[in-house]
Amino acid sequence: MEIVHELLQEWGELIIHTAGGQTFELHLGDTKFDTERRLLTLRGPKATYVIDGDAVESVTKHYGHREDD
Repeated sequence: MEIVHELLQEWGELIIHTAGGQTFELHLGDTKFDTERRLLTLRGPKATYVIDGDAVESVTKHYGHREDD
């Protein structure tokens, strides 16, 4: 979980994949980290997601692009 926080601080935006098979796009402004409870909270346009910080299996750097790319 700490590496996800560190990478998000460095990159500003990234994609995580969880052990449960879910994929989330995280941004600095909409993601909070609770290291005591080991949770990530992502506020999205349709819902607030609470993610088990220890269930993150991979992190992908998300590069900027045009919408039609």
